[in-house]
Amino acid sequence: MAQDNQPFLTQSDPDGMVIPHELPILPLRNTVVFPLTVLPLSAEQARSIRLVDDAVIGDRIIGLVAMKDPTVEQPGPSDVYQIGTAALIHRLLKTPDGSVRLIIQGMERFAIEQWISETPYLRASLHLRPDIVEESVEVEALVRNLTDLFRRLIALVPHLPDELMMAAMNADDPRHLAYLIATSIRMDIPDAQEILEADYIGAKLRKLTTILNKELEVLELGRKIQTEAQSEMEKMQREYFLREQLKAIQKELGEGDEGAQVTQEYREKIDAAGMTAEAKKEALRELGRMEKMPPQAAEYSVIKTYLDWLTDLPWQVSTDDNLDIPHAQKVLDEDHYDLEEIKERIIEYLAVRKLRLERAEEPEEEIEPGNGQEVTEDSAVAPEPVEEQPQEDLPLALQDPIAEGAILCFVGPPGTGKTSLGRSIARAMGRKFTRMSLGGMRDEAEIRGHRRTYIGAMPGRIVQAVKRAGTRNPVFMLDEVDKIGTDWRGDPSSALLEVLDPQQNNAFRDHYLDVDFDLSQVMFITTANLLSPIPAPLRDRMEILELDGYTEGEKVKIAEGYLVPRQMRATTLREDEIQFTPDGLRAIIRDFTREAGVRNLEREIGSVCRKVATKIAAGTVTEPVIVDADIVLEYLGKPKFYLEVPERTSRPGVATGLAVTAVGGDILFVEATKMPGKGGLTLTGQLGEVMRESAKIAQSYVRASASRQNIPDDVFENTDIHLHVPAGAIPKDGPSAGVTMVTALTSLLTRRPVRPNVGMTGEITLRGQVLPVGGIKQKMLAAHRAELTTVILPKRNEKDLDDLPDEVRDDMHFELVERIEQALEIALAKEPIPPEETPAPEVEEVEEPDAEEK
Repeated sequence: MAQDNQPFLTQSDPDGMVIPHELPILPLRNTVVFPLTVLPLSAEQARSIRLVDDAVIGDRIIGLVAMKDPTVEQPGPSDVYQIGTAALIHRLLKTPDGSVRLIIQGMERFAIEQWISETPYLRASLHLRPDIVEESVEVEALVRNLTDLFRRLIALVPHLPDELMMAAMNADDPRHLAYLIATSIRMDIPDAQEILEADYIGAKLRKLTTILNKELEVLELGRKIQTEAQSEMEKMQREYFLREQLKAIQKELGEGDEGAQVTQEYREKIDAAGMTAEAKKEALRELGRMEKMPPQAAEYSVIKTYLDWLTDLPWQVSTDDNLDIPHAQKVLDEDHYDLEEIKERIIEYLAVRKLRLERAEEPEEEIEPGNGQEVTEDSAVAPEPVEEQPQEDLPLALQDPIAEGAILCFVGPPGTGKTSLGRSIARAMGRKFTRMSLGGMRDEAEIRGHRRTYIGAMPGRIVQAVKRAGTRNPVFMLDEVDKIGTDWRGDPSSALLEVLDPQQNNAFRDHYLDVDFDLSQVMFITTANLLSPIPAPLRDRMEILELDGYTEGEKVKIAEGYLVPRQMRATTLREDEIQFTPDGLRAIIRDFTREAGVRNLEREIGSVCRKVATKIAAGTVTEPVIVDADIVLEYLGKPKFYLEVPERTSRPGVATGLAVTAVGGDILFVEATKMPGKGGLTLTGQLGEVMRESAKIAQSYVRASASRQNIPDDVFENTDIHLHVPAGAIPKDGPSAGVTMVTALTSLLTRRPVRPNVGMTGEITLRGQVLPVGGIKQKMLAAHRAELTTVILPKRNEKDLDDLPDEVRDDMHFELVERIEQALEIALAKEPIPPEETPAPEVEEVEEPDAEEK
């Protein structure tokens, strides 16, 4: 009993002790006890303390097993591993907080056979599993290799004493060596349990070798990183001391400090740049940082580049506007033919700008007391002094009239002169011109720039273009605003909202500059081929001016006044060497181009000029070359385009429609054919969803009105209809082909062909009403190019005919309809064609234009 009162319980050497068949099982958290090792343990739970107390009273032998999940509070048989270590309790210490501290010695491995009880603590029957020690050359090699690895590990880990290395070297039993190293190194519980469960000592040694190799690799890499970091710090300190010594030597020799000279130059540039207070403060702050850095530092060049951008921007540099209205009108007329609406809008802008500047300089009229009212002593109140507001604090519209919504957007097909019109505006106003293409742009940083934290960061293209222009008020052309893309890098169109908003762009903040820059003096002009792809918020900030294309007569005038002289200058031809006749120009326009603009026309004229220049250079031509229709065929070859409307519409089931594309207006054919079937409808030609719905509406209307058109009732039950819209390579969509589809289906089923000189456009409803559509001017110009003389269009589009050129209105007849019956009466021939009289199909000698030409 006296022994129970002592804090320590001791026991002699456990060799020779017999391990019973049944043992109390003590679960261990985050610990695996190996045989032949001595470890301290702690027991805090009540049942664990009771287990230890009962074991101390008995033979002091307990079973130790590791827990699978250390978070379980009361582990059961399923929560522990089935292989553990029988251990002898050497000492026991009870602490004041009620817990128990143990020193145990592992004896032998065991495997649990059956769990006997779980209360008051775990108890199980078991059988011993002694290790199998192989005596072989492989085991000897593993022992030597493991000893060497352990020696290297002790040299890298400070908390492992050198005595462990001596103990490992003196271990003559591979079993002792394996358990000594396994207890000393850090490893995960599954790895430690795997070593304990291995029956053969060779397997234990191989597992330990793998773990030690991995641990050594991590430790050696960590030491390498630490050594490199320390070497870098020592190098920087050494360089710092050397630079300080160099400065002292230069000071003694009286030599100038290059860094001070650079700093002084930048300080002078900052003072002379005329930048805003915010920008000057930021520039001086960065200059102060650069002054304290050595030129060899990585950030030195970054700050230097930033200061270069700040000082090179035109903060106060601007050009004086030429507000001479006759001069502006002359410049615009010299550079562009027609475009009266565009020119008128530009002249209006210049006129308002001129009046405001002139009247801003006039003295304000003084208001005399009274002003028609009786002033008494009671009513005479001294006016409160009004503080004069500085110019930069005034509302933007009062600072400068240029800020009042002068964002113009030119919308039209390619080749109509949108970009060149911007250059003419700049020349008329006496401003610098710069442009930027937005086509395909997907990164918002292209507009706002990259932050300086990124390597190779630069300002956005807006700031770059203003810097290239050299003034703060250039004419800035943003081309292809309808072709901006969007992806994970941002939405450039959203970034343009600030740039193109006159109420915001006076404080545009580029991410790279990180200071406000005034863009309100810039005259922004955007261009687009189509209006629909432009986001609505961006479109709302611009004044839309449409350029719908040119007629044949206008193209002849443009060619005579602009294109031919330009190509003659390009090929160095003189007027006495080549002359283009109007007939020759019309031949080029009709047979070799099919476009709304004049870009391809200029290209063909240039081709003729080059061929003439070649003959003149070769000496084969001595007289002036008169380019007429016959010479055009000689120089340009066979015609590329033919008048195909009469040939297409000679058969029932084909109607000529009108459409608007990205390259202007165009004609399209709707072809219908029928075959025996069960009333199906096939649609081909890359039709969009809206156009497919128009085809179904057309079929439903024709079927509902079959009796009025003398169409047999059973034709829809026994016939399949195929509707095709060439060319198949071009995607098409929109509701404006509804009238054309109804006409084509009615022509097919009544065998009444469509008149060859008739084109049509308009949306239809199920009740046969014809609804208005857009793009009337571009469609009418396309019909005029195709030599159509009659066009059927909705009645509610009558107002759009006022925008047509006189040449188009004189050459064409417009039929305004409200119902589809009216359109059918106009478009279809009076009498049907019998099947035997249908002309046989002819082989076309000319291929249909491909997708790009279309």
